[in-house]
Amino acid sequence: MIVAALFLAAALAWGVLDHPLSLAVALIAAGAFLLMALLGVLWLRQTTAQTAVLRAVVEAVPEALAVAGADGRVVATNGAFAALAKAVDGAGVDGGRVVDILARRCRADTDAQRLEALQEAAHRGEGGEAPVVFVDDAPSALSTGGPTGAMVRLVPFLVAARPLAVAKRPGLVEWRVRGGGAQTTAGGHPWRELWDLAPLGVLLVDGAGALLRVNLTLADWLGLDRDLLEDGSRHLRDLLATPPQGELFPERLAGMAEVDLAAARAAPLRASVLHVAVSPGGTLIFLGDLTRETAREEELRRAEQRFQRFFQFAPTGFAFVDGEFRLAECNPTFLTMADLRLGDVQGEPIASLFQQEHRANLMARLADVLEGRSQAGTPVEARLRGAQGPVVHVYSRRFDGDGDGDRGLILHLVDMTAQKNLEAQFVQSQKMQAIGQLAGGVAHDFNNLLTAMIGFCDLLLLRHKPGDQSFSDIMQIKQNANRAANLVRQLLAFSRQQTLQPRVLSITDVLAELSNLLRRLIGENIELRMLHGRDTGLVRVDQGQLEQVIINLAVNARDAMPKGGRLTIVTGNLHTTEPIRHETEEMPPGDWVVVEVIDTGIGIPPENLQRIFEPFFSTKEVGSGTGLGLSTVYGIVRQTGGFVFVESKPGEGAKFSIHLPRLDEKALAQAAPAEEAKDKGAADLTGIGTVLLVEDEDAVRVFGARALRNKGYTVLEARSGEEALDLLQGARGGEVDLIVSDVVMPQMDGPTLIEQVRRFRPDVKVIFISGYAEDRFRHSLKDGAVVDFLPKPFSLKQLAAKVKDVMEGPPRPGQEPANPR
Repeated sequence: MIVAALFLAAALAWGVLDHPLSLAVALIAAGAFLLMALLGVLWLRQTTAQTAVLRAVVEAVPEALAVAGADGRVVATNGAFAALAKAVDGAGVDGGRVVDILARRCRADTDAQRLEALQEAAHRGEGGEAPVVFVDDAPSALSTGGPTGAMVRLVPFLVAARPLAVAKRPGLVEWRVRGGGAQTTAGGHPWRELWDLAPLGVLLVDGAGALLRVNLTLADWLGLDRDLLEDGSRHLRDLLATPPQGELFPERLAGMAEVDLAAARAAPLRASVLHVAVSPGGTLIFLGDLTRETAREEELRRAEQRFQRFFQFAPTGFAFVDGEFRLAECNPTFLTMADLRLGDVQGEPIASLFQQEHRANLMARLADVLEGRSQAGTPVEARLRGAQGPVVHVYSRRFDGDGDGDRGLILHLVDMTAQKNLEAQFVQSQKMQAIGQLAGGVAHDFNNLLTAMIGFCDLLLLRHKPGDQSFSDIMQIKQNANRAANLVRQLLAFSRQQTLQPRVLSITDVLAELSNLLRRLIGENIELRMLHGRDTGLVRVDQGQLEQVIINLAVNARDAMPKGGRLTIVTGNLHTTEPIRHETEEMPPGDWVVVEVIDTGIGIPPENLQRIFEPFFSTKEVGSGTGLGLSTVYGIVRQTGGFVFVESKPGEGAKFSIHLPRLDEKALAQAAPAEEAKDKGAADLTGIGTVLLVEDEDAVRVFGARALRNKGYTVLEARSGEEALDLLQGARGGEVDLIVSDVVMPQMDGPTLIEQVRRFRPDVKVIFISGYAEDRFRHSLKDGAVVDFLPKPFSLKQLAAKVKDVMEGPPRPGQEPANPR
């Protein structure tokens, strides 16, 4: 028609130009135009009729149809799909994605995921179908909203998607939605919609057990298509993961409480048989999904187990107390603290579990927390009943019941016994330290007096020889002074401030020499046994102090066996790679020489075991002991680098174990020459040289100066450090070969004096004298400073021997040789 119209226009234009043939051409063109127009009208009427027929056919299909493009958006739909889409939110379908339109009506996300999977399959050229459940908000007078309300109804549908092969429109997808209430009712099962929506698994079987119908819920549990289950070839046995032996009739299933369904998944599905209904049309079986219920029960069981573990194995005691302050429940830790059984205390007043003197304060606190007068968080200290009841901190918190008036308290008990013991030991150690400092100070002053006493006795003995009537009197004074010196050494021993003169010794040899003395000390009614270990190692100890330790322990053992018994001394070696802990002390790993002193006496009560090493603690009658014996033992052993442990039970005797560090062969080889050199004493104590004696105690200074002058030395005296410094810087300072100085002096002490002297006289030799231990001043000397030491009290012979040894000896390591004068 377009071509004819153009031809006619050209002919008319030509006629206007007055061409001779213009009229004929115009008539021909007009006729062609009319013919073509008639043909076009006939073709259009035929095409419109065919389209109307096709539209009528599509609209007559009961299924909802839609065609989507490659992007998933709607290209064409029928009225059923438009109505389905409008029921969602009242909107049309123009421009929307088919999947989104249908997903808005889905019951759950799993249905929407099925739709997405269908679209992907169609785009791959595969297609498929899937059951989904839509939500229908149809008006109903039965809804909770009244006659004008809306009741939510779930309707099952089957959605199918397949690709369309259109040459000029690639990627088209046809969507079909089948089902709904009308569809299932028309199928002859008006109840099908109801049982598809049921949360239970429902199946219909015949008398032989063949499957007739299953609902969508059960098919979804099994992960199988419903049409596959209803194809007539499936049996009830096929649904069970472990079917019973023999014929499986539906009636047999009624006798089973639970079954395992053979789901198309890794693990079988646990289900409960809720009901079996037999009718002429078949047997209906209703199943419940136990998966979620089992999961909840398992989670509850695990939560209960976790709570039980926290409750049972907690290191603190837990107790539940009712409103009447009676014990309702407690954990094993609480029972262990109280040393009781649950049956003995359950239902008893909580106050009865504590000692009488702590009950009033505790119950007042619990009453305040229960009534809300006090906030929880502050503990109450109390002691559980029993002689050895632990000290606990009681934390309380109120809990209310479920509105029925039931309330009570939750108690947390923390055992504070160990901490209290540590606090008591710390306080005791502070007391011990104070006593030790006091004893050390007293001993220092007393040693000055004893030095003068013993020294002047020695000077008198130079003039009064044996046979002189004054000789015995002088000896009595000296012997009593020596006894006083031993008592001072005991005071310094327990405070670990005495001066030791260690030597390499064999424990076996020391005990062999001491055995005769021990037998006389313990008496004839006590048997002495000595058991020496093989190859017992060597130790470096002060022999006199070690003998005092053994004697003190033997005397204590004798006093513990008034009716006789047996005293056993055992020696041996001990090698340990792990620390050994005993009470509050820990012995490090290593090699040790062990001396065990074991008696068969009355034993030591437990309450005294932790106090036996305290100074002045004694279980003997007043006047029978000083209480320094075991404290002296402890001080000597610890200052030597060892440990002393005690084990005892009343009526079973006691065992004291002394552990001393064992020397190795290399240390012994290096120590042997030095020990031998020290053992060589000089018979001649006279000498020559100039000695500067610095001592603030006049009696000690006078004795020392006279003693050294008698031995041939030139002695310069100084009452203080300042006076000695002035003298050394004076005219005669260069003559001094040796300085003998007290350590503790007013204003300038001995170490400070020597530090300043070494600046201009680095060659001078030094001997310190003091009533304190050598360790008290060593830390104040500079690194490399070399001095000798003589502890107070000392005798004339000891002073002279020490001065000659230092004067004639070679320069000490780190000391420059003397400058020649």
